[in-house]
Amino acid sequence: MLVAGIDSSTQSTKVLLCRAEDGAVVGQATAPHPDGTEADPELWWRALLAAGAGLLDRAEAVGVAAQQHGMVALDSDGEVVRPALLWNDMRSAPQARALVDEIGPAEWARRTGSVPTMSFTVTKLRWLAEREPANAARTAAVVLPHDWLSWRLRGGVGERTRAAGKPRAREGPDREAELVTDRGDASGTGYFATAEGTWLPEMAEAALGHPVRLPRVARPGEAVGETGRGAVVSAGTGDNMGAALGLGVDAGEVVVSIGTSGTAYAVAAAPVADASGAVAGFADATGRFLPLVATVNAARVLTVTARMLGTDSDGLSRLALAAPPGAGGLVMLPYLDGERTPNRPGATGVLRGLTSGNTTPENLARAAVEAVLCSLADAVDHLAGCGIAPERVILIGGAARSEAVRAIAPTIFGVPAVVPAAGGGPGPGGPPPGPPEWVALGAARQAAWAASGAAAGPPAWPRPAGATYTGRPCPEVRGRYAALRDDTARWHEKLDRP
Repeated sequence: MLVAGIDSSTQSTKVLLCRAEDGAVVGQATAPHPDGTEADPELWWRALLAAGAGLLDRAEAVGVAAQQHGMVALDSDGEVVRPALLWNDMRSAPQARALVDEIGPAEWARRTGSVPTMSFTVTKLRWLAEREPANAARTAAVVLPHDWLSWRLRGGVGERTRAAGKPRAREGPDREAELVTDRGDASGTGYFATAEGTWLPEMAEAALGHPVRLPRVARPGEAVGETGRGAVVSAGTGDNMGAALGLGVDAGEVVVSIGTSGTAYAVAAAPVADASGAVAGFADATGRFLPLVATVNAARVLTVTARMLGTDSDGLSRLALAAPPGAGGLVMLPYLDGERTPNRPGATGVLRGLTSGNTTPENLARAAVEAVLCSLADAVDHLAGCGIAPERVILIGGAARSEAVRAIAPTIFGVPAVVPAAGGGPGPGGPPPGPPEWVALGAARQAAWAASGAAAGPPAWPRPAGATYTGRPCPEVRGRYAALRDDTARWHEKLDRP
């Protein structure tokens, strides 16, 4: 049996076709998304159809994992009210501060497991109510990107769209058009009681200004319907939960993802409620929990630095490896687009320690790599405050393909860094697997789980092999980074005082 996993990320849709028994990849494709911090969900659907052409029609089960937090507002007819606000949209930062002040960070953490930042869906609802009251009044239901795509796969479509001659992919019982989510993605909204696994509709109502319909929360491994071709559709999940499922994360491992955003997370048996707001107490896709720390700035810092130096990603890597640890005294604070951890949406980047002797391309490249890794090492430290002590970090994401990132990572994290290879292998006559797509692989594994009907858990796919990198820890690099981070924070605090 073949199953398909879909990763609808900020930048693109990826589709993997896998063998259900072992996760071996037999086909894959991708289609781009438009750049920006908001998007018409219909463009995600078109990208899904483009990437899935020739793959989805071979699958007996399909799962979707997508970017977390995005606000997809629907009217009473099921039509999209406005372009979806994405996780990286900073406009709701004032609303996030106001919402936290209303009941206090400790109460937010107690109720939902997290203290919301501007990424969380609840802050976007408040922004909608304050800045676009007419659209807020039209909003009858709110779903997440993966919820909406799974609904479309099962034939869901707005009433006016269908009346205009665009029928559902499949006519059938109401179950096919039911709005459904999972506890993993729901835990990133800011109106979900993560420890209990239930909605807090009163918190969504308080943000939006009126009651709103929320999707049903499916059980882990549940089959929630079928596509028009009769393929089972799983509940789906968020991107970080999908990656954890694809990687098969174990105790003692912390995943560090260096993509459009940066994340550090681990699987835990018990819920987390961090009143500081640094750790988001998410749920995972299997019935456990996924404490996570996120940064806004990650791989893009390296891309921007490469552009400044007139090179590409490979060139930046070569330059960074040619410089000594510490970059000759150059220290970068990588907050190019504001920052979520620490919660400083108005922050900018800083470069300290410039001299006539150290301003070389090699040192600047090294400073950029060390800055991104130090920022994520801070994220891992926040997890340690919740009792999670890593024995190793698993590096994934686009920037994990950089040899400089791989080689420098263990010196910054202080533990070995494992870079997993693509899961499975080619099926008979199929193409070899391309770059690891852990989110899509996790979505495929969830699809196989839903198709099997097993209550015990997802199928036991082989854990991916990988390369392990070690190196002498460089605490002095982290020390200089911490000094710049803290000095800059104090400087901004002085500016913000009345």
